[in-house]
Amino acid sequence: MHKYCLLVALSYLSLCQITRVYVFDYGMYSADFTGPMMVITQKITSLAFEIHDGMARKEEHLTPGQKILAIRRMPSLLEYFSYNCNFMGILAGPTCSYNDYIAFIEGDPLRHRNQEVDRKSSSQMKQSEPSPNVVATSFFCLLVFLSVCKVFPVERNIDDDFIASTPFYAQVVYLYLSMLTTRPKYYFVWTLADAINNAAVNGYDSEGSPRWDLISNLRILNIEFATSFKVFLDNWNIQTVHWLKRVCYERCPYHPTAATFILSAMWHGAYPGYYLTFLTGIVVTLAARAVRHNVRPYFLQSPSHKLVYDVITWAATQIAICYTVVPFVLLSIGPSIKFYRSWYFSLHIGCVLLAVVLPVKPRHLRLKEQQKNLLQEPVRRHLEATDSSCSQKEKTT
Repeated sequence: MHKYCLLVALSYLSLCQITRVYVFDYGMYSADFTGPMMVITQKITSLAFEIHDGMARKEEHLTPGQKILAIRRMPSLLEYFSYNCNFMGILAGPTCSYNDYIAFIEGDPLRHRNQEVDRKSSSQMKQSEPSPNVVATSFFCLLVFLSVCKVFPVERNIDDDFIASTPFYAQVVYLYLSMLTTRPKYYFVWTLADAINNAAVNGYDSEGSPRWDLISNLRILNIEFATSFKVFLDNWNIQTVHWLKRVCYERCPYHPTAATFILSAMWHGAYPGYYLTFLTGIVVTLAARAVRHNVRPYFLQSPSHKLVYDVITWAATQIAICYTVVPFVLLSIGPSIKFYRSWYFSLHIGCVLLAVVLPVKPRHLRLKEQQKNLLQEPVRRHLEATDSSCSQKEKTT
């Protein structure tokens, strides 16, 4: 039933988006009823999968994250509509899990997230109010967008005169600046939505202060200084990434990366530019993963080498992100292909070659290796403690 729910909800959303795009507003983005529908699609599908985890799967088959969010009791009709249609996230999100929402409504937001801090210690933690600085950050992002975005229009990247008269290195710099000035509008919306949901606490930090980041949707500094494609994606539209991971990536037995990007494209809408962006994202992700697995270990031998690696990967990540998301902004197929043609599809070709040439272990083997390391960690610590104790006794003797 959870799979049928995903199929029906996504099909209905796609039908509405196709109608909007090809009947009313082709070639331009418009904020209409499909925006809230995208949020509700996330909610009802994640709810279906969480009910499935809690009522139709064995406990030992669940991941730690699925155990926390699994729903053990069928929600009432009031709880169901309250979760889907509450005012805090109905327009632009962010999406939160059903268990987190109900725990917040009933006044005990940490009751199912006490793995890190038990109840006795959490009751002694410092209490503080959410910072109002997030609202100031939101409007600062809006001001930056309104004042700078017209200085570096994205459309200039496909202007014939610009392509013909501008050196390639200058085109790369302009591409970065044009996409950099596009992001603040998303920062504005998501930080403002985050401010509305500031009551959502997510445990405590090392100093005992509440974190207030359970359903935050982005981390601006981590985005702008990301040194890998994965780090960028993990900090951009965070709740959507969590939704994609929970309903697709963790459950898809074959090619989960490709399936997740395709689902994301379908959820975003019917513009061809969305599909070009996410299909490009597949090859970029595979190439970035291959480089990280094969090249990064050689730069971890000293801090200076690590710094060089971070600077190079930061520049490469920013250019790769800009190259990937240009069709997402241009929307139409013609301008998007024109942009990629002006770059001779260089990143596509390079990423495919890297993904093919550099070996990466399959996902199921990596998971087995991680589980093996986790099982061996307590043994290693015990041996280190034993060696330390023996050494101390020898010194004493």
